[in-house]
Amino acid sequence: MAERPPAGWPADERLIRMKTTVFLGGGRITGALAAGLRLAGYERPIIVFDRNPEKLKALRRASRVEIARDLKSAVERAEMLILAVRPGSMAELLDEVAACGTSPGLCVSLAAGIPLRKLRGKIGPPARWARAMPSPVCRIGRGLTPLTFDRGVGKAERSRVRKFFALVGAVPDIPEGQMDAITATHSPTHGYHALATLAKAATQAGLNRSLALTAAAHALSDGIAYWRESGADLDDLLREAATPGGIAAATISAMDKAGYAKVVAKGLKAGIEQARQNAKP
Repeated sequence: MAERPPAGWPADERLIRMKTTVFLGGGRITGALAAGLRLAGYERPIIVFDRNPEKLKALRRASRVEIARDLKSAVERAEMLILAVRPGSMAELLDEVAACGTSPGLCVSLAAGIPLRKLRGKIGPPARWARAMPSPVCRIGRGLTPLTFDRGVGKAERSRVRKFFALVGAVPDIPEGQMDAITATHSPTHGYHALATLAKAATQAGLNRSLALTAAAHALSDGIAYWRESGADLDDLLREAATPGGIAAATISAMDKAGYAKVVAKGLKAGIEQARQNAKP
């Protein structure tokens, strides 16, 4: 961590010297991370640069972030620079960062599908790159943030990145070649989609919407919570549910015969392909 400048220094110089975590982009994932960090008791400054003033106002109200006056000052203050923009906006942002004339140090990209070689090709040394894919559920401290590091990131900086994201959930280190697959797999959208689909089927079977959502949420969320907390083997739970002549067995058997596994595999394949499209020029 950078040394704190003397209290008598001019305000602008103090801002430049006091290094901290800086987000470029004030969208959904920045909001989720900021909220999760504050929930975890993180009290250090969080600086955000975005050209949308409404996003910045909302973030400042919700999570006490500080607003960078411009891109250059944001980059200058970064101990860790987190680039939190959509994949399609990343190339333009990297060009703007490079044009600031201030070389960033430790950089973390949250853009799905953009490989380290492309990041490094835009802004090379002394910038040192990592990629992270935080789940929006980090907002409540239950996130999952896969990490992968470029070869130039040292042990101390790797530890710093891990500890930062560990404040909002689990942090597995994985090879970069697995990033697209885990990005397509760990999205909470799977749960929302399954919840909506199961609840819709339940309403068609006669339940009102409120009760259908309650029942579907229990089946998905509470059932999975039991698996995680009990340490039970997943195959054992599936066998236990498949009692011959039982309702659960009939339900699961029909879903499998209808191609449930193929549909899920097809969905993941499409997500991975989209991530690979993001990597193209």
